[in-house]
Amino acid sequence: MRKKLFFLFTLLMVTARCVMAAEVPAPQNIYARDVQSLNGTWNYFVDVQEQGYYDYRMNPVKWGYFMNAKPKRPSDLIEYDFDKSPSMQIPSDWNTADEKLFFYEGTVWFRRLFDFQKKEGKRTLLYFGAVNYEAIVFVNGQEMGKHVGGFTPFCYDVTDVLKEGENFVVVKVDNKRHADNVPTRIFDWWNYGGITRDVLLVNVEDTYMEDYTLHLTGKTTGSIDFAVQLSKKVAGEKVTLTIPGLKVKKTVTTDAEGKASLTIAKVKPQLWSPENPKLYAVQLQHGAETIKDEIGFRTIETRGKQLLLNGKPIFLRGVCTHEETAYTNRRANCAADADTLIAWAKSMNCNFLRLAHYPHNEHAIREAERKGMLLWAEIPVYWTISWNNPNTYNNAHRQLSDLISRDKNRAAVIIWSIANETPHSNARDNFLSHLATSAKEQDPTRLISMAMEVLSASNYVNRLQDNMNQYVDVISFNQYVGWYRDVNDAKKMKWEIPYDKPVIISEFGGGAKEGLHGAAEQRWTEEFQERLYRENLDMLDKIEGLAGTCPWVLKDFRSPRRPLPEIQDYFNRKGLFSDQGKRKRAFYVLKEWYEKKKK
Repeated sequence: MRKKLFFLFTLLMVTARCVMAAEVPAPQNIYARDVQSLNGTWNYFVDVQEQGYYDYRMNPVKWGYFMNAKPKRPSDLIEYDFDKSPSMQIPSDWNTADEKLFFYEGTVWFRRLFDFQKKEGKRTLLYFGAVNYEAIVFVNGQEMGKHVGGFTPFCYDVTDVLKEGENFVVVKVDNKRHADNVPTRIFDWWNYGGITRDVLLVNVEDTYMEDYTLHLTGKTTGSIDFAVQLSKKVAGEKVTLTIPGLKVKKTVTTDAEGKASLTIAKVKPQLWSPENPKLYAVQLQHGAETIKDEIGFRTIETRGKQLLLNGKPIFLRGVCTHEETAYTNRRANCAADADTLIAWAKSMNCNFLRLAHYPHNEHAIREAERKGMLLWAEIPVYWTISWNNPNTYNNAHRQLSDLISRDKNRAAVIIWSIANETPHSNARDNFLSHLATSAKEQDPTRLISMAMEVLSASNYVNRLQDNMNQYVDVISFNQYVGWYRDVNDAKKMKWEIPYDKPVIISEFGGGAKEGLHGAAEQRWTEEFQERLYRENLDMLDKIEGLAGTCPWVLKDFRSPRRPLPEIQDYFNRKGLFSDQGKRKRAFYVLKEWYEKKKK
């Protein structure tokens, strides 16, 4: 009888766990909500064989690490204990937070205890800014769901799982690389594992403003489009939009889908630009719920080979950057981290950042907007993806949609990029064309691009040919003349771009160890990198329709593909700054060239 009861109890536990809560859309402007931070001290331990998840079928109470179980009798066998395990500050990455895990790829379990007081009539969401790469989330022992993708936010409605007083959340985090993932097995940056961005409890109304969009109407500057989406399909709900700086106060009524929209005519906002990053205070009110934001208004478009910001030609004085901190070389995750990198770029006369090769954190986007830095935002469709796998496409599409949803109100973002250096094939073209079409459907107010590959030159003439030209607004490509090819031939190179669209050089450059000096022909010296930049900039300046450049890269960053002792030491050394913030000689070359491009 006891065995039957135990079997029934186990079956009930497994069944309860299998009824997972569905992931809900991450609310727009999460930091303007009523939030309780779960950042701080989390206990963790490594589970190389993933025993704590897969062995639950035998006995979830004992072996399911998500249960946060404790012995009730001296004879009880429980082979884990979060309370006695080490702790880590979240958000962070385990590679730099625990030196034993520097190269680790696999599963780590995290647990956070927290007190919670329920609020009458409110629902509570559990929000993660990002977890790399796969996260399975449990609250008070109940599985909420699984999220795949390491750089975009996700959340669950945990209202019915939380209780008064002490609660716990457990997350199984797995950063192993797989062929069908996005990115795939091979990529040239550090695979930082962990809960890498903020974790929040978000208290919302029973029906709340889930999403909203506010931007200029098309290419005009005299009217504004506004749209709002409630969390439930409820008609007749009133939402009031207020923009004091524009003397706007309008109320809309939701339709049967819980949506409402309007166009506000005869407004003349100051236009956001790098020189004048004007942001307007915005307030939305729905019942007892009030959300505040700061939003800029600007237009971005192309005209032939020109790129136009607010109707005027602009040259993008850019640089690529990874989401890695200055000095400490960990995963960046806060506004202060972003401020340092933005300041370094601005000291080089930059007005544009290519955020490589994945969505960066929301703090970085907002800091760039406040400081007048234009942005290229990208998803990690990198090198050779599983082009024919529907699940891989769905993964990429989900990351793209989540990126657009989160950042569509940020004036700084002018380009959605769908890929980087992808080898040509029919399957690839099909995959990427669908992504590009979807991006344009979701957000017709921004430009679409991707970092293309250039095939070898013939008689020093490079001709770009890519079937994706018809799906992008801006032609962008990476080239490494002087580093990976034609070391001494940059002066001879010519470029033919057979498309009537603006051109951005999305990558170029070469490596140098900061402080290593020698002949200009000696690799890894600052003098070699300096010469490479001078010759490349002279070469690129002759390209018809050149609308911007993004040299690779702002600072040296960690990469497992770069093991050369005493030079790389697992760093990609193509930075214009060292990882410790020291300027290399090429920095001054680019700064001078960008100074001329201001005129």
